[in-house]
Amino acid sequence: MGRLFGTDGVRGVANNELTCEMAFNIGRAAAYVLTKETRHKPKILIGKDTRISGDMLEAALSAGLCSVGAKVVSLGVIPTPAVAYLTRKYEADAGIVISASHNSAEYNGIKIFNSNGYKLSDSIEERIESIILDDSEKIELPTGDDVGTITKCDTAVADYVEFAKSTIDCDLTGLKIAVDCANGASYKTAVKVIVELGAEAFVVHNHPNGTNINLHCGSTHTKEFSEYVKNINVDIGLSFDGDADRLLVIDENGNLIDGDKIMFVCADYLKDKGALIKNTLVTTVMTNLGLVLAAKEKGINIVQTKVGDRYVLEEMLKSGYVLGGEQSGHIIFLDYNTTGDGLISALQLLSILRKTNKKISDLAGVFKTLPQAIVNAKVSNLKKNDYVKDSVIMDEINALEKEFEGNGRVLIRPSGTEPCVRVMIEGQDQAVITQKANYLAKLIEARLS
Repeated sequence: MGRLFGTDGVRGVANNELTCEMAFNIGRAAAYVLTKETRHKPKILIGKDTRISGDMLEAALSAGLCSVGAKVVSLGVIPTPAVAYLTRKYEADAGIVISASHNSAEYNGIKIFNSNGYKLSDSIEERIESIILDDSEKIELPTGDDVGTITKCDTAVADYVEFAKSTIDCDLTGLKIAVDCANGASYKTAVKVIVELGAEAFVVHNHPNGTNINLHCGSTHTKEFSEYVKNINVDIGLSFDGDADRLLVIDENGNLIDGDKIMFVCADYLKDKGALIKNTLVTTVMTNLGLVLAAKEKGINIVQTKVGDRYVLEEMLKSGYVLGGEQSGHIIFLDYNTTGDGLISALQLLSILRKTNKKISDLAGVFKTLPQAIVNAKVSNLKKNDYVKDSVIMDEINALEKEFEGNGRVLIRPSGTEPCVRVMIEGQDQAVITQKANYLAKLIEARLS
């Protein structure tokens, strides 16, 4: 990770860690780096989720972009993956999203797509960081007619909705679908698509007020939604996060189906249809061991990357794979979009339900999840990489790795999006691994506080 950019852009508490000055500087440096070689006035799209700080940061970011001569096109509230798609459709030079994804409302973030709709490479991000933090390159500021402008796009949501509908070749008539919009960006798009394809929708958390995004709802808070789905007699529940690049699913019995299971169902179906390139699914090291074992039985190859959907995408592009993602619900269908897209993932899964005429519980029940405990040790961003330097912490990690060797695994990693170190243990006994994970997380907090 860089000095500003984490695994998913720049992120922090709005107006504290992520200030208007920072947003201005990011806009100016990003526009300069991404369009330096172009001989036209660069066009850059901006979309945002429903956070109260979005307007403030958009104004600052837009000012930075205009200060180097960019034409800013404001898309309004719209999912992150829609910005990736529309950057290509509108032939823009870049697309920027103001969002902190699954984080609570006080956070916000800035993530950037290049002209092809892909997240920026580490080297590009490092160059932008160097300009902002080290003043490494001189940026010439235009005057007069060459100063940038801001316009609004009124067709962005409609264009993305039509694109999403085009990714499946069947309608959804007869399906009853519960939808949790997380009071986020999907409230304008997901339900519209599902209803227009013929399904009956039961919608919750679709009244954003600027401060309720992800608040006890969405893909990071599924308990209440699971009860809701179980009690209203629907075929499936779809739970998005704040910027709608993640999807988690609730089956008709109220059971959670995470990204691992969603990917497995889709990979198995695509393999049977001869559409899973090289019979390979790309996942991260956080993927549950149950998926790896089930995939092996089905003849599906698993390639693993470090955590972050950007690294999954890099592997997919390098080797020509078409499906990959994360347990958290970031799933990339590269035939359709260049980043994780919760709505596209939902539609691919719903299409499989329709074509197989099976219940989602039956499709997802093919493999059993190995018990897993994930605990966040709260550590400042400045210290979250220091656990490897602490002999007490490392001795405990090594002891746990020996204890679970052959019957599970231990994975420790600093979060790329939050001030914490994630402790993950897999094993046969849920109570044991939860106790061990909690102990190690508390030790990390105590040693690095």
